[in-house]
Amino acid sequence: MTARSSDTPVPDNSDAAPDADSLAGLLLVASPSLSDTEFARSVIYLCLHTAESGAMGVIVNKRQAQPGQDALFEQLGIEPTPPRRRIGICNGGPLDPHRGFVLHSADWSGKDSIAINEDTRLSADLDVLRRIAAGEGPRRALLALGHAAWEAGQLENELIHGNAWFVVQPTSELIFGADHGAKWRRALASLDLDPLAMPDAVGHA
Repeated sequence: MTARSSDTPVPDNSDAAPDADSLAGLLLVASPSLSDTEFARSVIYLCLHTAESGAMGVIVNKRQAQPGQDALFEQLGIEPTPPRRRIGICNGGPLDPHRGFVLHSADWSGKDSIAINEDTRLSADLDVLRRIAAGEGPRRALLALGHAAWEAGQLENELIHGNAWFVVQPTSELIFGADHGAKWRRALASLDLDPLAMPDAVGHA
């Protein structure tokens, strides 16, 4: 996966009709063939996917151990301390690991929030974190530090020729659930797939 931090595509707020071939709003689930890569057992929520711009998403199943929410909010000057609500903090991907993206339910939207689909929004400013700290904001949310990205045509090649990813319909629990360790298997199970029965899983159980 090519690292492109400076020109990584991000969703916009345009009113253009959605691309019928776009996978935005779906989950990419790493196949066992990625077991020896940094994306092993990753579940990625795709926030953008177009033929012209490529794709961008955040990993939703790899807990970020440090910094914790209290320490991070304190670093950002977000009050109250401790916050009145707790959300998951994930390692969102290898690009821009110090940049935060809040993936959240569509029941709340800030002035800079970006609509991915009718259920999900992406916010990258501090307002959503301030609302969460105050016990308000979206009903469900997670903070991803960093993101993953693909150049135009790269994801399609990985899907068609590389057997790298499975595409899965998301559920609220697969995106926002706290049991990060179970998401990968649960996502595969939704396709009736058992990772231990796959040829590439041999030696990586």
